[in-house]
Amino acid sequence: MVKKTALYLFILMASSCAMETVVQETPYSKFSRESLYNLEHWSFDGRLGLTNGKESWQANINWQHKPNDEEMKLSGPLGQGAIVIKLTGEKVTIDRGNAKIQTSSQPEAFISQQVGMFVPVHSLRYWVIGVPEPGISFIDTPLGFRQSGWLIEYKQMQRVNERNMPRRVTVANERVKLKIMIDQWALNVGKTI
Repeated sequence: MVKKTALYLFILMASSCAMETVVQETPYSKFSRESLYNLEHWSFDGRLGLTNGKESWQANINWQHKPNDEEMKLSGPLGQGAIVIKLTGEKVTIDRGNAKIQTSSQPEAFISQQVGMFVPVHSLRYWVIGVPEPGISFIDTPLGFRQSGWLIEYKQMQRVNERNMPRRVTVANERVKLKIMIDQWALNVGKTI
C-alpha cells in the first residue's frame, strides 16, 4: 500500500512538472537595445507592483504604445477597479469608469498625486522596452542602467519576434520601487533606419 501511494505521488509530481510552460530566456544586453528605439507600435500584458516602504499596490496592466500616445489599463483581479490612463503629448487623462474623467497638462505630477508616489511616466515608456530615455545621460550597469536618479534593472528577458524584450523589470530609487512582470508582448516595427 505504501509503495503504491509513493508511486502514485511520484507519477502525479512528474506529470505536473511536464505541464509547466518553459519560457525561453535571454540575458539583458546593452548591445541589442539600439534597435528597440525603432519600435513605433508595441503593447504588453502583465502585472505591476508599486511600493514606497509604507504603501504598496498591485494591478494587472495592459499598456499600448503608439507614437506620442500611451494607453495604460490598470485593473485588479477579474478586471475589478479598472482605470485607464491616457498620455498624449503633455496631456494625461484618467478614466476610472465612473463617467468622471480627470485631465491634466502635468502628467507626472498628476499621476503621482493619484497614486500617492512619484512615477516617472515619461521615462517609463522607454524603460519598459529596455532602453534609456534618449537625450538624457545614463550609466550602464550589469543588469540595465541608471538614469535620472533611478536604477532600472532587467531581471529577466524573453525572445519576442527575434528581439530581446524585458520580462521582469525593476525601477527603483531611494523612495519608490516599481516592479513589472510582462507576460505577453505584441511588437510592430513602424520604421527602419
